[in-house]
Amino acid sequence: MDVIKTEIDGVVIIEPKIFGDARGYFFESFSQREFEEKVRKINFVQDNESMSSYGVMRGLHFQRPPFTQSKLVRCVKGTVLDVAVDIRKGSPTYGQHVAVELTEDNHRQFFVPRGFAHGFAVLSETAIFQYKCDNFYAPQADGGISIKDESFGIDWKIPTDKALLSEKDTLHECLKDFDSPFSIDMNLYPEF
Repeated sequence: MDVIKTEIDGVVIIEPKIFGDARGYFFESFSQREFEEKVRKINFVQDNESMSSYGVMRGLHFQRPPFTQSKLVRCVKGTVLDVAVDIRKGSPTYGQHVAVELTEDNHRQFFVPRGFAHGFAVLSETAIFQYKCDNFYAPQADGGISIKDESFGIDWKIPTDKALLSEKDTLHECLKDFDSPFSIDMNLYPEF
């Protein structure tokens, strides 16, 4: 796999090595050994999958400490715009984001570390989205920032009148009103 660094330290795009022929293709979608050699030590404990239609926007989600999560995400059908926003107080990139298009054709994956809010928008008719988490889901630790916060400057590539959000996601506050539970000096990976 090839690891593409982004403008925010720790947030990376992963491109697998794809072997194709007349029968189709094969690639290794995850290797613990290679991930730890090229990205960081990690112990994924939960895999999730969602299916969404065009215009669905999910996020910007995170889990509060001590239930924080890193995610390794990919789109196995369709196309999504995937976004990670740095919400670590004191970080030189606080409030900045990385956006990447994940598609069934490019097979890219996106690593979103702890201390980041995560969200995506579906750009195709439907999309199947899969992700690995390094901590279990804890509903009492759910957190979010408004996916429509214009201060981020994110071009979600969806007209506002076509965006479909859950009721919960419409209630998240904007970054300017947000008191982040994360800071740059926190040990967000205490088990390692």
